[in-house]
Amino acid sequence: MKFKFLLLGFFLSVFVNAQNSFELINTKKAVIPFQFINNLIFIPINVNGVDLTFLLDTGVSETILFSLENKELKLENVEKVKFSGLGGSLSIDGLKADRNLGKIGDVIINTSMSLYIIIDEEFNISSHVGIPVNGVIGYHFFKDHLVYIDYLTKKLTVYENPDLLKKKLRKFEEIPITIERDKPYLHADVEMTNEKKESKLLIDLGNSDALWLFPTLIKNFVYNRPNIDDFLGRGFNGDIYGKRSRIHNFYVGSFKFEKPLTAMPDEFSIQHVNLVENRKGSVGSEIMRRFAVVFDYPNKKLYLKKNRHFDDPFHFNMSGLDFRQDGLEWEQDRVKIETKNSSVAINEFSAFQYKFSLKPIFSIAGVRKDSPAYEAGLKKDDRILSINGAKTSDMTLEKIVELMKSNEGRTITMVVQRKNQELTLSFTLEDPIPYQE
Repeated sequence: MKFKFLLLGFFLSVFVNAQNSFELINTKKAVIPFQFINNLIFIPINVNGVDLTFLLDTGVSETILFSLENKELKLENVEKVKFSGLGGSLSIDGLKADRNLGKIGDVIINTSMSLYIIIDEEFNISSHVGIPVNGVIGYHFFKDHLVYIDYLTKKLTVYENPDLLKKKLRKFEEIPITIERDKPYLHADVEMTNEKKESKLLIDLGNSDALWLFPTLIKNFVYNRPNIDDFLGRGFNGDIYGKRSRIHNFYVGSFKFEKPLTAMPDEFSIQHVNLVENRKGSVGSEIMRRFAVVFDYPNKKLYLKKNRHFDDPFHFNMSGLDFRQDGLEWEQDRVKIETKNSSVAINEFSAFQYKFSLKPIFSIAGVRKDSPAYEAGLKKDDRILSINGAKTSDMTLEKIVELMKSNEGRTITMVVQRKNQELTLSFTLEDPIPYQE
């Protein structure tokens, strides 16, 4: 990634952070279209004149920049800092830059935006999302306004005044939350088998799963069976591993979810995380996407209303494969020329023209041991050329993952390139963690 720094000294963090606010300019509400990929929300933010894409994540307190995708960004007032979070390492080095100009469209502006910069270029989620992602934004987007998230229309609405939303909120259920260390928490009931246990959970829009639970922090915790050892995701300090299973029920307010998928990170992955008191885990976007959602940080409230996805089953990637996008390459397509003049002689070669376009390259980032794909012989770094006869260059990363969640018993045939060899391998999708009474 390319950064251009002007080191003009240091400023008191307390003063800068107090001013680190997004304001609505000459409007009472602002609508922001977002991209919704693999249960994650991505919004456009212009920083110091450069258009960037940020993951919207209630699970982070500061605004983080980790990639520029060959863009050049001018930053001032830079100092060294360290990061810690989920993953195995204790901390990673980074930088902090104050007094940046952040703009969302022309009506939401932050004139003193603070950025925390991860300088390790290996930390980059773009290849696992399928679009260029430059950073993560959390608390400072939510802290001063009501934010209405409509997952169906893929639009955020930011309200200057809560009264503007008062009538609409009558149809929502109000859930009390706390804001601790700049992150939102709620109390919900987790029912592993047949006993409800009230649990304090982080509301984590940056987590694409339904639920995370921390076994080492839950008294007398017993893993539901069946369960599998699995790669759970990527944190600031490295890859996160643990187990996946299903629990009997999950309750938030008056809403009930049956047999949700639950991830349980191992002790090593959370050992350096400074957790708030009594936290037991997280509720992620696979739950939140089933609602219209309003965050009201100033008044410590969350509003929920079911949308049409509320009763969707909790599907699992049954292949055992983790995917990544390895950039783009030019691909040649032969296009047939249509002509209405039958008197024109067209030979075999002139009847077609060639079109060149940039297409994505997909490969396997990891294979879960003993999974269907593992048993079929697929390996990490295999380049995927086609799935069930369709070229992957015409797909998106999200489409590929959805295929792996589609139907238990479905046969998946992949053509992959391994070094200079082309292989055709098949496997059958099988849910390794069906809930059992």
